[in-house]
Amino acid sequence: MSHSASPKLTPRVYRDDGARDIQRFKPKRKSKRPRQNDWWDDVEAWDGTSRREQIMAKGERSRRLKTQAESQTALEAVDEGEIAAAWEDAQDAAAVGTVLEVSSSLYRVAVDGRVLLCSLRGALSARETGYTNLAAVGDRVSISSAGDHQGVIEAVLPRRSALARPDPFFRHLKQVIVANADQLLVVASWLDPPLWTELVDRYLIGAERNRLAFMLCVNKVDLATDRAAVQEAVRPYRELGHPVFLASALTGEGLSDLRARLQGQTTVLSGLSGVGKSSLLTAIQPDLALRTGDVSQHWGGQGQHTTSQATLLALDGGGYVVDTPGIRDFAVVGLQPAELMRFYPDIAGVAERCRFADCTHTHEPGCAVKRALQTGQIAIARYHNYRLILAELESH
Repeated sequence: MSHSASPKLTPRVYRDDGARDIQRFKPKRKSKRPRQNDWWDDVEAWDGTSRREQIMAKGERSRRLKTQAESQTALEAVDEGEIAAAWEDAQDAAAVGTVLEVSSSLYRVAVDGRVLLCSLRGALSARETGYTNLAAVGDRVSISSAGDHQGVIEAVLPRRSALARPDPFFRHLKQVIVANADQLLVVASWLDPPLWTELVDRYLIGAERNRLAFMLCVNKVDLATDRAAVQEAVRPYRELGHPVFLASALTGEGLSDLRARLQGQTTVLSGLSGVGKSSLLTAIQPDLALRTGDVSQHWGGQGQHTTSQATLLALDGGGYVVDTPGIRDFAVVGLQPAELMRFYPDIAGVAERCRFADCTHTHEPGCAVKRALQTGQIAIARYHNYRLILAELESH
C-alpha cells in the first residue's frame, strides 16, 4: 500500500505594482514576558520570599526613593514641643480624640469619656504624605458629631512618632501601624518558636528610626534547660542599655517588672505569632481579653471584626498597650547601606580600629571586628545579623 506524499507548502506571493514579491507567511512570534526592572529583579527577601516588579516609567524610581526619604526625614525632625502645642490648640478649637481601633473604613475614637464610631471626611487624602493610610491607631484626631455615638474625622493632628511598615502593594509607600507611641516591646520566646535575634535587631532598628524606646521580653523561659544560654543571648541588648525581661506567662516569672514598665506609657507590642503576646497581656491584666471581646459587639453585631492594624487597650493604673499584627520588614525600608552601622554601635566602635577604612569585616587583614569576634567582645549573632541585613540593603 502506497502512501501519498504530503503536499509541499509554498508561501503565497503577492505583487505590489510589480515592484517586488512579499512573502505572506512570517514566523509566528511568541509573546514576551513583561520586562523587569533591576530594582527588585531576582532578589530573594530576608524571609525567603521573592520580589519582582514591572519596569517603571522614567524617573519613577527616583520619585519613590525621594518619597521614602522625605517621610522618614520628616519623622526624625519632629519637635515634640511643637507637637504638644499643636495638640493643645486643636483641643481648644474642636473635639479631639484618640483612635482606638481601625477596621476597614471605620474608626473607633475615644473622646471626652465616650467612644464614637467615626468615618473619615471624604476631602482628606494621604496623597504626598508617604503613607497609604491617613489615620491609624494612636492618632490624635479632631472630630465633628454625626449623631448618637457617631462622628466624622475632620483632621489628623501631627504625630510625635509613627511605627510603619511597607505597604504590600506600593512598596515605596508605608502603612502606619501605630502613631504617637512611647515604646516598643518586642516579645520573643526562648523555644516554640525559638529566639530569632535577626528579627529582634530589625525591630530595634525600626524603634530607633521611629523615635520609640526599645524593650525586649523573652517569654517561655520556663522551657529553658540552660539559663546561662538565655542570659548570653540577651547580653548584647542589655549592654546597649535596653531593658530586657525574662518572663513566663505560665509561671508568672518577670511579670511584675514588666507590668511596672508599662504603667503610664503607650507601648506597642510586636513579635511573631506563637511567642505568647496574648498570654502575657492576660497574665498582666486578665480583663484585657474581655475588653477585646467587646469590640465585635460594638461594630453592629456583624460578627468578629476584620483583622485591624492594631488595637489600643487601656491598662489599669494608666497607660495603654497596642497589640499589633506581625510586622517583619518595617525596620529597614528606605535605609541606605552606609547608614546601617549607626544602628550597630557595638560593632561600629570596634570597626574604627580596623587597618583599612573601607574594611568589609569579612576577610581583610588587620580587621579589628574579626578579632573582637574571637575574643567575645562582639556577639557572633549581632555580627551575623548585621551582615545579613547589609546584604539585603546592598541588593536593592
